[in-house]
Amino acid sequence: MNARWLGRLLRGIRAGEGHSILKYLALTHVPNVISVKSEWFRSGEAMPLRSAGVGVGENVSPPLTWSGVPAGTQEIAIILEDPDAPLPRPFVHMIAYHIAPNNRMLAEGALNREARDVLFGKSTTGAKGYMGPRPVPGHGPHRYCFYVLALDLPVGALRAPNLRTFLKSISGRTIGYGCLVGIYERD
Repeated sequence: MNARWLGRLLRGIRAGEGHSILKYLALTHVPNVISVKSEWFRSGEAMPLRSAGVGVGENVSPPLTWSGVPAGTQEIAIILEDPDAPLPRPFVHMIAYHIAPNNRMLAEGALNREARDVLFGKSTTGAKGYMGPRPVPGHGPHRYCFYVLALDLPVGALRAPNLRTFLKSISGRTIGYGCLVGIYERD
């Protein structure tokens, strides 16, 4: 079956925001106080091919900067999800944590699997590290939400947690967040 044809067939099916990480009890009522940016794209604009996933682009994580981290932050975590995936829940592309609280930027490639000074949870497929955009061809534009989370206690060394386990571990510990949204589409 042609992937483009399948993408067009599934075009109206999207996970949506109803199951976004912000809807989990661990993150409800957390203030959106962190400003997240990338020199590769502005929020709501197209991500470059370089950041696209394996088989599509170079799968290099974009450089990220953030400001407005609340006082008392002990650790930074980043979750990347695609709420437009044709699945019941958003596709989790990456869970990264154990980022120093005084760190305000990550260079390009700093979230790739072989990164140091960062711990990774499991994506929806069970992979660790950055998994760039790779939507089904013809499915339309997808949003890739880079959530930067400020935690008031370190998570600790969890053993590659999935999203549910990770969110449970940060329940009551998240004191602020910010989001950068990149757009990617494959025709």
